[in-house]
Amino acid sequence: MRKKDKLYRIKFGVSLLILSFLVYLLHWLIFRDFRHIMLYLVGDVAFLFIQVLLVTMIIEQFLNERERRSKFQKLNMVIGAFFSEVGTPLLHYFIEFDKKAGTLQKELSVDGHWNTARFAQTRTQMEIFAFEIDVRGGKLDELKSFLVHRRDNLLRLLENPTLLEHETFTELLWAVFHLTEELSCRKSVSNLPESDLNHLSGDIKRANTLLIRQWLDYMEHLKQDYPYLFSLAMRTNPYNPQARVEVMQ
Repeated sequence: MRKKDKLYRIKFGVSLLILSFLVYLLHWLIFRDFRHIMLYLVGDVAFLFIQVLLVTMIIEQFLNERERRSKFQKLNMVIGAFFSEVGTPLLHYFIEFDKKAGTLQKELSVDGHWNTARFAQTRTQMEIFAFEIDVRGGKLDELKSFLVHRRDNLLRLLENPTLLEHETFTELLWAVFHLTEELSCRKSVSNLPESDLNHLSGDIKRANTLLIRQWLDYMEHLKQDYPYLFSLAMRTNPYNPQARVEVMQ
């Protein structure tokens, strides 16, 4: 708080106290009843604690909860935009690099029967899952082109103040942005030495691990709050080889 604002608040508070004293004095001059003044003064002071209780513990908590829900909705809108533009296509690229793609397809074929317990169970499994990423097995040049063309999208997301309170998603963005920088700094991703291929495999593994965890959270959110978006997400699930965007009977 600036010194000028602090001084203004002090003057304002003192002015209110003086006005209150003057009104009590006027009351005494008119009615000459000091007992009546003290009776209501003590009563008002006693009720002041109830007012503090109502404002700080009930009303303020209600307002904070409403603000938290509003931030949560805005955050999920940003996360949804990320998966639409970057996240879901990245999952398609990353699965080609993973030697355990078959196992992932079995574990991550999300459908309408998944409930909170199933999401939690799969999330726990992904925490300890041993990803085996090898950039030799995928289209590294296409991945580079894809990420470089979406660098501006990533930068805008990193600049979004809404994301500052979501550490896991921010960590994911940094991992993807780092991978983008690594690939863009190489004039060509062909004929790279083994050591460099291993390094890039590690970068992709880091981004892929964080991306899958965030994707599970996002899919659960869609199932609970936006069934129509969840339907589309299931029909474009990178881990379901039978998924088709067209609605089939």
